[in-house]
Amino acid sequence: MTHTMEELKTRQAYPLDLKIKLTESRIRGWINEFGEDGVYVSFSGGKDSTVLLDIVRNRMGYKNVPAMFVDVPTQFPELKDYALTWDNVDVVKPKISFMQVCDKYGFPLVSKEVSEALQGARKYLSDIRKEVKELYPDCQIDDAESMAKSEELASVLDRKLKNKEGGQNHKLSLMLGTFTKDGDIRANLTNQEKSVYCQSKWKFLLDAKFDCSNRCCIIMKKEPAHRYSKQTGRHPMTAQMAEESRLRTQQWLKNGCNGFDMKIPISNPMSFWTEQDVLQYIYENNLPICSAYGEVVCDDDKHGQLTFDDFKGQPVYKTTGCDRTGCMLCGFGCHLEDKSKGRFVLLKESHPKMYNLLDVVKSNGVTFREAIEWTNEHLKENEKIPL
Repeated sequence: MTHTMEELKTRQAYPLDLKIKLTESRIRGWINEFGEDGVYVSFSGGKDSTVLLDIVRNRMGYKNVPAMFVDVPTQFPELKDYALTWDNVDVVKPKISFMQVCDKYGFPLVSKEVSEALQGARKYLSDIRKEVKELYPDCQIDDAESMAKSEELASVLDRKLKNKEGGQNHKLSLMLGTFTKDGDIRANLTNQEKSVYCQSKWKFLLDAKFDCSNRCCIIMKKEPAHRYSKQTGRHPMTAQMAEESRLRTQQWLKNGCNGFDMKIPISNPMSFWTEQDVLQYIYENNLPICSAYGEVVCDDDKHGQLTFDDFKGQPVYKTTGCDRTGCMLCGFGCHLEDKSKGRFVLLKESHPKMYNLLDVVKSNGVTFREAIEWTNEHLKENEKIPL
């Protein structure tokens, strides 16, 4: 059953008490389908999954539903300490290290969408350049900028796309900004003509000496979770929310909260929640959370600026510690952060040993720090990743 953006926005605007009831309904539907012994809560120790586990265990009384925690060495150590304060938590581990993932696949940088498109495009570059050069010997396609302007390259990519010849032509065209809203590939498009999925802002990464990849989360977190599901026969419930990314929004639009018909069935019963909902739940229920967050408090200091929540009469909540936890060396979204308290800036103060791994972890002989510094050279001042 598919859904619409209007439905999602309507549900995201619901008051918290109604969202809790809807979430309980989705959880109940999932457990009715697979049984209490056929489900588990994917528990990271983070605030979102803590709320989900509290609803499942304490509000709904499903005490026997286990929580599954993936012990990733590059996560905040406080997450594991907190997760193990709960009963009935199964711990699983990834098969290879973060250093091995970066060495083999590349760094987690910018976003999952960009790194996935970039990885596919770069694998395709050598072959497509050779083919285009054979057809058009004078064609200049030696760097990302010239490739984006090349009519010859665009025509070859478009032909391959139309003939379904395979390859990663669509990912290369997304990186170059030559993929249209209508599904064609053409050079020198205006912003109005480009597909919304184009990542041309990041095309300079095609020229980087290092690799970027979305494989890190897959290998370090998803693979252990899938392994646990296969070994136990249980189906996961996660605290993923649609507002967190375009990919998660698309997943909800396609499958709703309970993906019964997915290849790997998964329940995201909090999909229509927001960050503020999670913080409000923790605050109102006095729910203990991982120490890395500090405490959840009402944010009265808005620097004199009115927010939409002010007009709704809703308080705004914040944490006194970290805004986000998870993997400390993850570079996804770091260019969007407040430059005075970016994740790496805070990491340098809170976990200096982990911060120093930026000079140890490598891709193609380039350290993670060097990769970030090179990326910063191509970004506007307000987009640079603070180190």
